[in-house]
Parts: sequence; C-alpha cells; structure tokens
Amino acid sequence: MHSFDFDHKGELLFDEPLSKHTTFRTGGNARALLLCENIADIKNAVSWAKENGVRFYILGNGSNTIAPDSGYNGLIIKLGKAFSEITVNGCEITACAGALLPKVASTALENSLTGFEFACGIPGSVGGALTMNAGAYGGEMSHIVKSARLIRRGEVIEVTKDELDLSYRHSALMGTDDIVTDITYTLNKGDRELIKQRMDELKAAREQKQPVELPSAGSTFKRPEGYFAAALIDECGLKGRRIGGAEVSKKHAGFIVNIGGATTGDIIALINAVKEEVYNKKGVTLEPEVRFI
Repeated sequence: MHSFDFDHKGELLFDEPLSKHTTFRTGGNARALLLCENIADIKNAVSWAKENGVRFYILGNGSNTIAPDSGYNGLIIKLGKAFSEITVNGCEITACAGALLPKVASTALENSLTGFEFACGIPGSVGGALTMNAGAYGGEMSHIVKSARLIRRGEVIEVTKDELDLSYRHSALMGTDDIVTDITYTLNKGDRELIKQRMDELKAAREQKQPVELPSAGSTFKRPEGYFAAALIDECGLKGRRIGGAEVSKKHAGFIVNIGGATTGDIIALINAVKEEVYNKKGVTLEPEVRFI
C-alpha cells in the first residue's frame, strides 16, 4: 500500500465514494481522492503517482463521467473550488478548468458578451467541456476557444486553438496525461437583453425536453453521421427500457437516467442493449459520448 506522501494544500480523502462526485450518482470508492486547490497540488500529485506506479484520473464536475462499481484503485485528482475562478478582459473570458459552464455563461451575460449562450445549460466544467469539445444547440467549444493552459509533463504550457485539434466531440487532449488549468474564450460584444433572451429560451427548451430532474451524464451517445441518436433509439421503441435502476428516459431517448438505485453495471448493460438493438434494427453503430473512469 502507498502512503500518498506528497505535498498538497487541498484535502486528501481515502475510500471516497465516487457516487458523490459524478452526476450519475453511481460508482464504488476511490482509494484516494485529492481536492486540488492550486497548480502545485496537481503537479505534485501527478509526479508522485507516476513515480510510484499509481493510476490517476483527473476529474472535473463528473457530469460526463461513469465511475466503475468496483471503485478506482488509484488516485482521483479533482479540481477544487480554487479552480473555479473566472476573469474578464474586454471581449475575452478566462476561466479556470473547474469553473462550471452556466457560471461562465452568466459572467458573459453580465458583461454583455455573446457567443457562450449555447453552453448556459450544460452542467459540466470548462476543462471537461474543452476535452470533449462539448456543444449544444448548434454551438460548440471550438467556436469560441482562443487558447488553453495545460500541465504537460510537469510544465505549465499554453496551447492555441489549432494545437487543440477540436472536432465533433473530440480534442487532442483525449487519451493524454495533459491537464487543463484554464481556458481563454474570445466572445463578441452583444446586446445584454438579447443574450438573456437567448439563454432563457435555451434553458426552457432544456427543461422541457430533457430529464434534468433525474441523475444522468447528459446526452449518452454521440450523433451518428446523418442521423440523430435520440430519434433512432425512439424509433426502435426503446424509450422507457429499463435495466435495474437505469432507464432510457421517457422524456428524451438520447438520455439514460438513474431512476433510483442504479449501479454503473445497470447503466453499461443498458448502453450495450440500446447499441445492439439500434444496430440490429437500423444498421447504425451508436458510440457513447460519456467517458468511463
């Protein structure tokens, strides 16, 4: 067993339930979870984990993440409250990686900046949203990102939008050990009333059409080329299909929700059942949009 002896300002928790840190509210315990409060915490935790051969995983808001029922035999590095700072400079907003998208959207609104409205209802952190180039309602991160700062091999570096290689639900950060620390967005001056109107419309549409009242990880599947995942699932008669406490939402077929007492095993089994049925009936392969720890 390792004694996790590295310098850190943030709280280090042992045997911490991952269900507390993911919006699906499922998953076993992490052997250790560090709530990072500064860049040094992240650097120290990562270099200690690498030196000691301990697995590690960087977690933001946990809103697009599924944690295993068996837990995580390693170190979860979670961005703490210090990583939620947002600053405005003219038409640019810089947000630390743990800042939540709705908070950045309301900061943009307060400063009459337009371009961030599409993200006002996405419940994730900006770091996770950049990593998967999150989007909604015709907007995506690639439309507004200017640059990002990362920790790469123990050094803080700045990368441009081009170096991030953003495409549909993809970035060059996926599958790497790079850790986003903050992101700068370029927005445009706009009419505050119109920005607010657009945000209100999108929030209302989201509440009306999506199962926001139940735990989920947002949209479960990527959009297959030429199709809409939710429409395919609906046409296959899968709305309301259940395995254990996991259900294909009756409100929006693109979401799998935890109706109570779901395990990660239930969710994965349901994802696989939906994929199989859609492939058999429609000949289309659905790919999950959610990330697995």
